Amino acid sequence: METYTVGIIGAGAWGTALGTALARGGHKVQLWAMEEDVVESVNGSHENKRYLPGLSLYPTLTASTDIKEVAKDKQFLIMGSPSLYLASTIARFTDVPNIADGSTIIGALTKGFVPVGEEPHFVLETMESALPASYKDATVYIAGPSHAEEVAMGKITGLIAASNHHRNAIQMRDLLRVPGILAYASFDTIGVQVCAAVKNVIAVVYGSLDALAETSEEFGDNTESLLMAAGLNEIQTIGFAMGATHAETFTSISGVGDLDVTCKSKYGRNRRFGQDIIKTDMLDRFKNLDDLIANVKKVGYLPEGAIACKYVHYISQKKNLKLPICDSLYRVLNKEAKPLDCLKELVSR
Repeated sequence: METYTVGIIGAGAWGTALGTALARGGHKVQLWAMEEDVVESVNGSHENKRYLPGLSLYPTLTASTDIKEVAKDKQFLIMGSPSLYLASTIARFTDVPNIADGSTIIGALTKGFVPVGEEPHFVLETMESALPASYKDATVYIAGPSHAEEVAMGKITGLIAASNHHRNAIQMRDLLRVPGILAYASFDTIGVQVCAAVKNVIAVVYGSLDALAETSEEFGDNTESLLMAAGLNEIQTIGFAMGATHAETFTSISGVGDLDVTCKSKYGRNRRFGQDIIKTDMLDRFKNLDDLIANVKKVGYLPEGAIACKYVHYISQKKNLKLPICDSLYRVLNKEAKPLDCLKELVSR
């Protein structure tokens, strides 16, 4: 297998996990982290003690706080920074020669929508507006059912590399084909990005239903499967309204596969957030959805679905879409309705 040089911008759990998987596959991988302690633990003890504690990283994986060093002379660069800081992070290395001339293939792990005022933008759209003009329609989105903990452990995982630039999609797919990862190419960038963002919204509702099912005579496994199937339909509705091009995107690993693992896995933060809404009255800490987003650190972990819910609601209103699950969660998070009332209403429909 050919060996490549890879930089990963962002040493959170997912960026670190993919980095160690690629290093295990023989590639030369370097992470960028803002935090000195992350760099020290990755380089010194081969562990990301802050974001992926307790898991051993492949010993050839290295890290640096110098973002230009990580971007320099890399054949592939993968963005793993949070959506709110995506454009500003990219601006810090656009003058690196291999980025300026467009010779590096750039991908993204970032999930969700990027807010520009009140309007949501896609991740690739945001990246390409911040990068040199040669990257127009050439960046790659990486998604799939891929909890960081299992990827780091080498458990078999499927990923999609989606790009409007067919050669770049295939080359990123080939990079990702390391032990433990089954990778595929897609040319439906809108559909894959919608799946990655909206499945988190459905997973929050699933988590709430799962918590209620523990003591309910009404809700059970059948109800949860009903919710998941209806949720997939809503994801597809949004996808086609936004410009998705392939129906199979929603029945593949980026659609039903990612939705299933996000709803059911013990590692799922969005499922956990839905459970906490019921079990710990999590929403009592916040006035409304905007207050929750502004103070999301109070949650103690990042529930991407709560943030994405605001922008899904914006899309549904703008395009006049019928999305009862997503809209119900919006009302709950915005303190307009109670979780149990919304779930009973959803089931009755």
